[in-house]
Amino acid sequence: MTKDFPKPDLVPLEFRYIGTEAEQILRADEFYREMDLRRTVRDYTDKDVPFELIEKAILAAGTAPSGAHMQPWRFVVVRDPEVKRKIREAAEKEEYESYHGRMPDRWLKRLAPLGTDHRKPFLEIAPYLIVVFRITSVDDGDGPEPTYYSQESVGIAVGMLLAALHKAGLATLTHTPSPMKFLQEILGRPKTEVPFVLIPVGYPAEDAKVPNLKRKKLEEIMDII
Repeated sequence: MTKDFPKPDLVPLEFRYIGTEAEQILRADEFYREMDLRRTVRDYTDKDVPFELIEKAILAAGTAPSGAHMQPWRFVVVRDPEVKRKIREAAEKEEYESYHGRMPDRWLKRLAPLGTDHRKPFLEIAPYLIVVFRITSVDDGDGPEPTYYSQESVGIAVGMLLAALHKAGLATLTHTPSPMKFLQEILGRPKTEVPFVLIPVGYPAEDAKVPNLKRKKLEEIMDII
């Protein structure tokens, strides 16, 4: 018996060729050098950020590939000071527990060079918080259906979001207080939306400092077979 599945609606590919190989390599190198300046920032100013920059970055993130094209992501932008305060209080409560008993010594040792602790003032200072949720299931009328490869799909989208925000001249931080269920509750999200990451966005403080860390070299992250 033939199942009545929808037929593919295929359209011509819109693909922009860059030009010569030299131009391609130049653009690739320029992008790498720009992204190599991206750092995780914990010191922010409360200077306002044009909201259009946030919108454009989220639109860029929304172009990410996803399993079965289900686009299992939701980007909740928080700018209300009272909501940010609640998020900070809840995050610091969970982080205190993590730094004072939940995390094993090996984990704490890994975090030590970053100089982090349970205090998270950036959650109130940064003008925007982008909370990314992973949609676990949908219901299009035939009952609940899981979103396929949602973890991988949302991870790719977050990477593109960070790149887009950096390209727009903004600083970011990937914050994952554990557990993060409080975000679901404070923001009133349904059970089918699971918190994935919390991203403060804004301009770095003039006296902002970051850990003196080194990224792995190419030969340490790539194999040729």
